[in-house]
Amino acid sequence: MMKNIYDVAIIGAGPAGAVLARELARGDPGLKILVVDGQSDRRQKVCGGLLSPDAQKLLARLDLTLPKSVLADPQIFAVETVDLSAGCVRCYQRHYLNMDRQAFDSWLLSLVPESVEIIAARCASVIESDGVYMLSLRTQNTKTHIFATSVVGADGAGSVVRRSFFGDDLFRYVAVQQWFECGEKDLPHYSCVFDKKTSDSCSWTIRKGEYYIFGGAFERTHCREAFDEQKARLEQFLGCSLGSPVKTEACLLSSPRRMSDLTVGGERIYLIGEAAGFISASSFEGISHAILSGKLLASAFLDGKQHDKILKLYKKRTRKLKLRLYVKMQKRKILCSPFLRYIIMRSGIASVKKYTDK
Repeated sequence: MMKNIYDVAIIGAGPAGAVLARELARGDPGLKILVVDGQSDRRQKVCGGLLSPDAQKLLARLDLTLPKSVLADPQIFAVETVDLSAGCVRCYQRHYLNMDRQAFDSWLLSLVPESVEIIAARCASVIESDGVYMLSLRTQNTKTHIFATSVVGADGAGSVVRRSFFGDDLFRYVAVQQWFECGEKDLPHYSCVFDKKTSDSCSWTIRKGEYYIFGGAFERTHCREAFDEQKARLEQFLGCSLGSPVKTEACLLSSPRRMSDLTVGGERIYLIGEAAGFISASSFEGISHAILSGKLLASAFLDGKQHDKILKLYKKRTRKLKLRLYVKMQKRKILCSPFLRYIIMRSGIASVKKYTDK
């Protein structure tokens, strides 16, 4: 016998899931909403933790102000782009906010109204049963089943929802990241690193208070070996060792390559954020797309009422988002081409010359 059937079950409590839950509950207090928080221990996500101008604008449109406790030192005004293979370095102005990603996610989740039920568990499977969806949830010691009329996958690159209903052909990297104590090392505050020998994508370094992060995206086969080799090449380029890592983290990272990779869902099953493929293929910036897709699906729910109308509205309202992400796919082809990247960096176009440069 089925009990406690939810109107909406949201799998994932990151920015996409938290914004969706908040907007749905505020727009229709009568909805019975569940959020399954698979990261309830608020472990640090493998992420540079920078809030882009687009994400800042979306927070402003949602009338949200960022608490000081979310920010991390130092604040950054430029990115130092490094091509290890070509031995080329350029500096480009940027307008990101440096933040503690763990604190940011916790803050967004704290804005979800108390009427929304939040369960600390991992979703092992989602299947259709008697006209509703049955979710198998696991905690450390228990396994339970809950039922919902509709399900939203906000569960990132390894989305159980996407894999169960829409296949698993989205290209993914493994993101590997290590934290180091800064000490007295003279290192760039924020850099974007390319190295054709170890990855066809980009890596990053960023200062976070007393720590220094090095992370990158690597093909799933031999990802750790490629990470270690690139780190050694970066240390040689910088002329110093990063030291012994305080911690090492890894996770899957989506990299959409085609428009068909951007999937919004089907009948009573919806996808938002990285689970939908809504992440920049060129920079892996995903927070702004997560927030926007959560807001767009909430508005489709509140305006559409019926599920066939909800899906149509959601598809229509994500067209511009999909187009922007398609442009990012084309940008990736340019930035990740060693020859084109070399031409751009050597030209110095749009770069900032430091006063300390000779």
